[in-house]
Amino acid sequence: MTKKEIVKTISDKHQLTQLKTKEIVQSTFEAIIDTLVEERRIELRNFGVFEVKKRAARKARNPRTGERVDVAEKYVVTFKPGKEMEERVLRLEQEEAARAAQGLPAYSPPIEHSNDEQPAAEPTSADF
Repeated sequence: MTKKEIVKTISDKHQLTQLKTKEIVQSTFEAIIDTLVEERRIELRNFGVFEVKKRAARKARNPRTGERVDVAEKYVVTFKPGKEMEERVLRLEQEEAARAAQGLPAYSPPIEHSNDEQPAAEPTSADF
């Protein structure tokens, strides 16, 4: 799912314009990033915890050449899902196992169509 699709889903659900919803979604993302930079941790109840951690320097291998390469230490963002998210993903896993036991195919994401095949978007969403 893209940011544009998130905006469309939220705007449809709450009868807001896509432009106003885009501002809200973008502000939310910026607030998360700002908090991570300033405080290095943000906890969103029932969702999860984002945290900035320092990854130590290490030796790696170039997959094309097999040559060993030094990788400098760097900061990375980690995410630990919250309890509700973990439970819902576990249910998904259990549902797929049940489908497999019944001989049914596993879930597959919807096929994306080119822009020619999709209905025209509202003019307010053209700048996403």
